[in-house]
Amino acid sequence: MTEDTELSLLAKQLGIPYLKVLPDAELIGPLIANLPYAFAKKHLLIPLDETPQQLTVAFANPLNLQAIDELRLMLDKEICPVVAPSHHIQTLIDRCYHQKKEASAQFLTTLEEAPGQHSQEDSDDIYDLLDTDDEAPVIRLLNMILSEAISQGASDIHFEPQENDLKVRYRIDGVLQTRQFPMREYHVQLLTRIKVLAKMDIAEHRLPQDGRMKLKMGGRELDFRVSTVPIAHGERIVLRILDKENVILGLDQLGMLPSMLDAFSRLISLPEGIILVTGPTGSGKTTTLYSALWEVYDEQNNIMTVEDPVEYKIEGISQIAVHPKIGLSFATGLRHVLRQDPDVVMIGEIRDSETAEIAIQAALTGHLVLSTLHTNDAPSAIPRLMDMGIEPYLLSSTIVGVLAQRLVRRICPHCRERYVPTEAELEQIGLKSSQLNGGILYHGIGCEACFFSGYKGRHGIYELLPISSELQSLIVQRPSSSQLKKQALKEGFTTLKTHGAHLVRTGVTTLAEVLRVAQKAEIEISHKKGSSRG
Repeated sequence: MTEDTELSLLAKQLGIPYLKVLPDAELIGPLIANLPYAFAKKHLLIPLDETPQQLTVAFANPLNLQAIDELRLMLDKEICPVVAPSHHIQTLIDRCYHQKKEASAQFLTTLEEAPGQHSQEDSDDIYDLLDTDDEAPVIRLLNMILSEAISQGASDIHFEPQENDLKVRYRIDGVLQTRQFPMREYHVQLLTRIKVLAKMDIAEHRLPQDGRMKLKMGGRELDFRVSTVPIAHGERIVLRILDKENVILGLDQLGMLPSMLDAFSRLISLPEGIILVTGPTGSGKTTTLYSALWEVYDEQNNIMTVEDPVEYKIEGISQIAVHPKIGLSFATGLRHVLRQDPDVVMIGEIRDSETAEIAIQAALTGHLVLSTLHTNDAPSAIPRLMDMGIEPYLLSSTIVGVLAQRLVRRICPHCRERYVPTEAELEQIGLKSSQLNGGILYHGIGCEACFFSGYKGRHGIYELLPISSELQSLIVQRPSSSQLKKQALKEGFTTLKTHGAHLVRTGVTTLAEVLRVAQKAEIEISHKKGSSRG
């Protein structure tokens, strides 16, 4: 008998309603103000409606009379129980308590009234960020900052000591936004707490340190990469949030143009060759590689990776983490991977000539190799590998395609507004007003939902350079990136800016966003025109 059936029968026997669907978190958020998270989580209950005399509460177990009595005493209201499935209640608890806005900012006021408290306690347990009622104030502040950043979709949290205070910034949709200014005296306490959780040396303040920590937030487990560096006013800390729930795998989820998606799918289905994904840090290269691996995975393939670090574990794929301190580099790991009879190999990054040479040999011996490279655009990848000392004839015979990408912020759907751009604005991105629908574009004016930035979420822009026979012949002649791009354009190459212009025209992002992330690549190419590699 399923839980739904059991609860439905129990509710019928008790003569109380049974709810299969619960209200949205936004509708019941105000009702949890006086209800501790720990209590709601322990007893699996959530309030749904309130009158001056009565509170309607959803229970997973309506026979929990002790919880009903405690609620009655705690809130001084009559409790009207209803029954709902436990997984629905747990999900609603997580959402409601995650969405407490500006909790950390409000809590700073409490801290200022009671300074000087310090905690260095350690624990091997993965504790819940939301369960903070009995913790020391500084621990509660850190938990609130972390949970607030996660709920707002931040990818990184920066703790930056200033001369008189501590600045806390969240990187949301690729842009840093200042959120808190805890008093300077709490910097050491917050730093110590983070170091304890990341199992770092709390006595070392002169050298940079790296660590990892794992925490829970309601029903979710999250990994954090922690980095500290000493600066003029103390130690600066950056936490990278690795949230598996935010990783959406699948090539069709990346946002490529249909023709480009078809071409890239054909490339990753090849039995051998090298496919490179290029772009700056934070442009989504790892997600693209994981999505490609996800696409080619089946029981008949042996897929192995060498990464630094392994950010997200993928079921069925063997992933190796680089560990330079013990001599496990990309090159060393790749050598050993090739002895494991792989069909597809993913290298986190080609950083040096040794790794590049082994990748070339792997492709020549019948392996499909996927990797990343730091270049501004797709055509620049070939000259970059030549600069590492790789012979052009080897690149010509092994590289099958290069994908360059960036992430642009999406216009916030809650404050999206029309406007009429000038011809000068459109000229920057290669558009004309006649190409627009009604001569209008869109931008966000800023609202609470997007924290007054005008943007919410991100979308990829891409350029794919499949290596045709003409490009293979050109590569042997040691071309510059501008020469490669000129030939690619003849073959129908779509640049980052062209894809970005399409997203601007269709109202996904703004002209300013595309220029922010794609204009540098165009400038770099123009500076290199006329140069050659001999």
